[in-house]
Amino acid sequence: MLSAFQTLEQELLARIVGQSELVERLMIALLANGHLLVEGAPGLAKTRAVRLLASMIQADFQRIQFTPDLLPADITGTEIFRPEDGSFEFQPGPVFNHMVLADEINRAPAKVQSALLEAMSEQQVSIGRKTFALPPLFLVMATQNPIEQEGTYRLPEAQLDRFLLKVIVGYPDADSENSILELARQEAITTEANDTDRIDAPLVCETAKSQSRAPAVLAQQDIFAARQQVLSMHMNDSVQQYLLQLVLASRHPQHWSEELAAMLDYGASPRATIALDRAAKARAWLQGRDFVTPEDVTSMLHDCLRHRLVMSLEAEAAGKTADDAIDLIVELVPSA
Repeated sequence: MLSAFQTLEQELLARIVGQSELVERLMIALLANGHLLVEGAPGLAKTRAVRLLASMIQADFQRIQFTPDLLPADITGTEIFRPEDGSFEFQPGPVFNHMVLADEINRAPAKVQSALLEAMSEQQVSIGRKTFALPPLFLVMATQNPIEQEGTYRLPEAQLDRFLLKVIVGYPDADSENSILELARQEAITTEANDTDRIDAPLVCETAKSQSRAPAVLAQQDIFAARQQVLSMHMNDSVQQYLLQLVLASRHPQHWSEELAAMLDYGASPRATIALDRAAKARAWLQGRDFVTPEDVTSMLHDCLRHRLVMSLEAEAAGKTADDAIDLIVELVPSA
């Protein structure tokens, strides 16, 4: 089973050039049954990554473009009146898919955020007095554009806490950019050739096209089985105590240093502890080990904590970020 996941990861890396960390974090989120918040400039393959992942597993994909005029019903769905029998029938919204891309999530107002919050935390949607369960395989990948902040809404701390990981995506290096250019050229040639062949072909609905796509690399049963293996991974007591101390240091920074205490107003919640535990285990499992090392913990620490820390006004004024505080925590807390 591990080999199938490693094959899937290699397939993604071959088609998402220069974003190896994003691919790894997507795989970890899938294995740890968590949601992913990705922050990066436009054009860095964020949408492409989750779309390709959905196409390679037994999963339905839906992209939602968040805008200021979006309504909760545009995400969750709504009840449609049937005049023939005077009844109401629920029409599911795009959130009722296995993998959902919430594009530019910070452009939506509070009501939309609260609708997505229930889906992410409870894996269900409430419409009126009825509650509808979401699919057992359900993963939200949300994106934020850090460059353009006009007309955006700051995500509530409660919603940020529901994301397993927050990944910062940067620009690729020169070699990767060259590979991206070559890949884009080849894909454009293939697309043009296919469009030429389809000029006189009859129109095909999306459902039929999705049924004719290539077989998925992984079935949903394989994903659930892999998740059970991840949860059963061994973590030594010393590693577990190291993990706990890293999180606790963010809550009681005054016990470690005045510098850290001056940087943080609020530390990470217990969800951060659970997220770090699951993410570290998923990383170890992907690398073919049956135990978790301190390196697994520190490797996932920034992604698990950066969106859960509340920086002080003084630290923000000095240009300090949550990553700076996490770096200091790693420096102060002795390794297992």
